[in-house]
This record gives sequence, structure tokens and C-alpha cells, in this order.
Amino acid sequence: MAKTYPLEPRAVKKVSTKYRTIATQIPVPESIPIMEKLRTWEPRSMSGQPVVLWDKAEGVNVYDAWGNKWLDFSSGVLVTNAGHAHPNIRKAIKEALDRPLLHHYCFPTEIRANLVEKIGSISPEPLKKVFLLTTGAETVEAAIKLTRTWGQKINPSKKIMVSYTHSFHGRTLGAQMVGGIPALKTWIGNLDPDMVQIAFPGDPRNPEKGFESFEKALLAQNVNLENVCGVISETYQGGSVGFMPKEYAQALRKWCDAHNALLIFDEVQAGFGRTGKMFGFEHYEVIPDLFTTGKGISSSLPLSALVGRNDIMDQYDPGTMTSTHTGSPLPAMAALANIEAIISEKMVENATSLGNLLEERLNNLKKHSHVGFVLGKGFAWGVSFIKPGTIDPDPDFAFEFVRRSIEQGILFFAPVGYMGATIKVCPPLVMQEDAINEGCDAIEEILTEMERA
Repeated sequence: MAKTYPLEPRAVKKVSTKYRTIATQIPVPESIPIMEKLRTWEPRSMSGQPVVLWDKAEGVNVYDAWGNKWLDFSSGVLVTNAGHAHPNIRKAIKEALDRPLLHHYCFPTEIRANLVEKIGSISPEPLKKVFLLTTGAETVEAAIKLTRTWGQKINPSKKIMVSYTHSFHGRTLGAQMVGGIPALKTWIGNLDPDMVQIAFPGDPRNPEKGFESFEKALLAQNVNLENVCGVISETYQGGSVGFMPKEYAQALRKWCDAHNALLIFDEVQAGFGRTGKMFGFEHYEVIPDLFTTGKGISSSLPLSALVGRNDIMDQYDPGTMTSTHTGSPLPAMAALANIEAIISEKMVENATSLGNLLEERLNNLKKHSHVGFVLGKGFAWGVSFIKPGTIDPDPDFAFEFVRRSIEQGILFFAPVGYMGATIKVCPPLVMQEDAINEGCDAIEEILTEMERA
């Protein structure tokens, strides 16, 4: 069972550096009434994050109201690719407010037209149709709908969706059924038998990395290969930041072509420069038929998009595949400014070059007995903690590591992945070398202290 970080303040050592300030007890005593209010009025499921009461955030830092400052290695939850409160994004939002235009449903606007054109223009051929939504889970639901519709036009039985174990695609019904985490599906009761999962080849615990395991795993579940309408995978698995081997992804593309099945990459965590490419699937040198985006699309306000081929995206008649807040003006303006900033300020290139430094620093942590797997690319990394001498996950160590990191001015979100034993290291794409080194030095210090305890 996932743990909740306690609300009891602790005396911690003071921190005062360029990127970090810890000047009070943690959690801050004055913040406790607000934390308690949240825990009283919100569902218990909302109380899983470290007890930092955000007051403002800018660039690579998050601040509370009592003089503390954290170096952000979370990007919120991989959202603030362009950094917190990028000035151009703030300016764009203010312009939208001053217009004034706050809502338009599906009525046409120039703002929405400019955004879908921008996303389409940076997406590879032939992926040029863009459906704007609000959350990543919505884009996955739309992808499932379009994929099954496509398959059933070929053959009414062609409706099997293939996905991967340990995958996460969102918290709505279809997204959780196509996801690969059994614990998230127990509430459903009547799982769709035409949504099947196979082992992910980028999982370090999976010994089978080659594509020959793909058909073998499906046939073992009595899947009729000709009835597969689509295969969906996170570009990298969010819980571990494991990527497929490139050869596997390229063989999967060929298999989908041969079987008239659609290939979908879930880019919600990977898109808009996060991995050192504009879109993470570019590492595989393949083009999917559909891909989902979200999070880093605006570096701020709620927005997502499904992008795909014209013939797939245009299957539904006018008014039959829409969304109440599609391309809502404020998020759309934020996204336009965000994409322009990512390109003009060469943030993708920064994630590539300094991602190499992050890779080196994080792999150095393997000398610690509790550090098992280090996976990722660019500015997306997962460090999985293990019980020394095994490959068994150590969620208690991960939980304690995040708590101590908060006390030393490094901001992570709660551990994720298999058994909740992985920390995600995902800084904003604007983070510079000195900040990365300062953060990694602090991580090293925390691990040393914990293993001496």
C-alpha cells in the first residue's frame, strides 16, 4: 500500500546554495493547517505527494511562502518542460485574458487554428491531423476509439488492442484497461478480453528483448494475430523510463504494417523535447500511425493532443468526436508560446547535451548498494532502488529517499514504478550544468547518509 508523508515537522539542517534554501522545519509548521484542510476535503488518494506547500515556481525552482526554495527535479509531473512560469508563456496567457476570450467550445477560433497548425507542422509526415483535448488519458481513449473503429471496418472481429505489462496510460476506464498494471484494474470487474498485455522488452527484469517474443507472447494467450487492430506502447515506460530496443520498435512497425494494425505511441510523458528529441519515438527511427501528447505541450495549463494520419483521424462525422474544452483559449495560447520557446531557445538540444551529463551522474550512483537500475534519455530518467544483493524493489528506501531529498532542497514527486521503488529525475529542459551537478551532489550525499544509517 502506498504511504502518505507525515505532517509532523522535523528539525533539519539549514541549506543555502544558489539553487536551494531550507530555512525552517520540514514540513513548515505554518503549512500544516492548509495541508490538513486538503486532507480533510479531498479524497485520500490526493495525499500521496511530499508535503511541500507550493507558493510560486519560476524556472527550475519551487518556493513556499516561508523562505524555502527547492531545485525541481520533477517538472511538476513532467509538465514544465520550458521551466516554471516561462515569461513568454505568462505573456501569452495575459494576452488571452485581456482579449477577453475564455471559452469557445468547438466554435472556430484563430488561436485553435494556429495551435493545430503548429503541432502538425512539427510532427513527422504523414501525421498531420491534430485533435486537441484536456488530459493525456482523454487522448488514449480517443486513440482506442479510432483504432478499433479502423479495425472493425476491415473485419468486425479485428478489435484486439495489444499493450505492455507495467504500462500506464491514464486513470479513465479504457486507459486503465489497456494499461499494464493489474492493481489499477481491480475496481473494473469486467475487463475487456480484447485488451491484452505482453512483457515490455525495455524492462530490465524481462530477459526477452528480441521481437521474436512478440508473436510468441500473443499466441500463448490464444490471440488470433489477424484480429489485432492496434499496438499501443508508452514511448518509454513511465514507471521505469525504460525504452524499447530500437530494433524491436522497428520490427514492431513492420509487423503492424504486415497485419494491417495501427501502431500508437503514448508520448504524454515523452513529448516536446523531454528525451532530447521533439518526440521521443524519433529515437526509434519509426513513424507511428497515432501518437498521444500532453503534459509538456504547454508547460503549464491543462491541454493534450492526439496526432495521426488523416485517414485514421477523419473516420468520425462532424459532431461525433468532440470535446467541451478542445483548444480552450488560455491553454492553447500557452501551448503556442511553449512550443515556440522550446524551439527558439534550443531546449531539445539542451536536453540532449546535458542529458549526457545527467546520465553519467546518475549511473555513478550504482556504486551504492540500494541503486539498481538507471534508465532513460535526455531529461527523463528513472533510478530504481533495490534491496542490496538482489533485484527486488525497495519501496521503503525510495519513500525515505524522497522525504530526505525534500528536507535538503531537492524536489521529487513520490516514488513510482514497480512496487513504488523508482524515483523519476525529470528536470525542466532549461536546467543548466551547475544546477544538475548541484542536484546530483545532493542526491549522492543523501544516499551516502542513508546507507551509513
